[in-house]
Amino acid sequence: MSADPVEPAGAERARVARQRDAAPERYAIIRRVTLVGAAVDLVLALAKIGGGFAAQSQSLVADGVHSLSDLVTDLLVLFAAKLARAKPDADHPYGHERIETVATVALGVVLIVVGAGIALDSLQRLFQPEDLHLPAWWAMAVAAASVVSKEGVYRYTMRAARRSRSDLLEANAWHARSDAASSLVVIVGVGGALLGLGYLDALAAVVVSWMIGKMGYRLARRSVEELIDSGLGPEQVEAVRGALMEVDGVRDLHMLRTRQMGPKTLVDVHILLDDPKLSVSEGHQISETARAELIRKFQDIEDVTVHIDPEDDEVVAQGRHLGLRGEIEAKLRAAWSDVPEAEAIRRITLHYLDGNIQVEVELPLGLALGRDAPEPIRRRFEQALKHDPDVSEVRVLFA
Repeated sequence: MSADPVEPAGAERARVARQRDAAPERYAIIRRVTLVGAAVDLVLALAKIGGGFAAQSQSLVADGVHSLSDLVTDLLVLFAAKLARAKPDADHPYGHERIETVATVALGVVLIVVGAGIALDSLQRLFQPEDLHLPAWWAMAVAAASVVSKEGVYRYTMRAARRSRSDLLEANAWHARSDAASSLVVIVGVGGALLGLGYLDALAAVVVSWMIGKMGYRLARRSVEELIDSGLGPEQVEAVRGALMEVDGVRDLHMLRTRQMGPKTLVDVHILLDDPKLSVSEGHQISETARAELIRKFQDIEDVTVHIDPEDDEVVAQGRHLGLRGEIEAKLRAAWSDVPEAEAIRRITLHYLDGNIQVEVELPLGLALGRDAPEPIRRRFEQALKHDPDVSEVRVLFA
């Protein structure tokens, strides 16, 4: 995830809407690219497996099985991408993008199993020299054609993966490159066997299997981390933090959490305001601005949940025991029952801060201009709550 140039105000909502409506187009890209790769994989699998048996090259046969596994994963990519393009519904309000993530885990497991099978077979042959065969020279030509073809598929698929922001397609691209790399190993193995080092062909097959298994592990691990809601990397989280701190009215933030859902990033954050006594509407305005800033600056971020904090609730005393307005106001009016001016109260404002309540009372300005000066009136309101452990301050305002 990287920061992009700021879009005009209000454009972030239109962009998110376009991203959601672009699911069919995204699927069309994935489908086209994957079908091209599948056609190449089918031709290479047949050529390498058939050529490997004919040329008596174990590593080329192993490489052919790798290409065949590519074909299987191509079909998996197509199936998962089709299901993942479905729009959010009542049962899946965040969408279906994680179907791609699950499919990527399955793709990784397939690679690990394929690699283990090839390794076991090749190791058995290494310890049974009588089963080693001298491969034909043209096995290297088949492997060379595979290198060129699969590198081309890798570049083609990777461009489409970045354009469509598809981790699944990117995984398939790396799968294609691993096939190209394994074919390079085959060339080394066959060449060594032709020079009299017959065991090199079987040893090359073991190396190919290790490459396949390693790639499978990487894909599966990254996708499992997404499924368990692992956050973005430290640099990406710091970039998000920096963008939020630039919003006017934000003093600090905490509980910044991120997670991935396929191609999109979701963010949750608690924002600490400069002024803890801002109105609800102003606090909401700051939260909406913070949300919009992240969506404008980071193309991968599709939604942000902002919780407004008047103070850092991770370190200050909690006030959950204090009750809500109905209970508090009834208690206040009972305490002020002997205060004459209490009948003229226009508004009571409650500020829940540092585990206590700060009370603001608004009275008509005329009371302050009467025979009683403002101070005696303030003292009457304050004295009535002097022994209330939940009230830390009483302010009387005249307007």
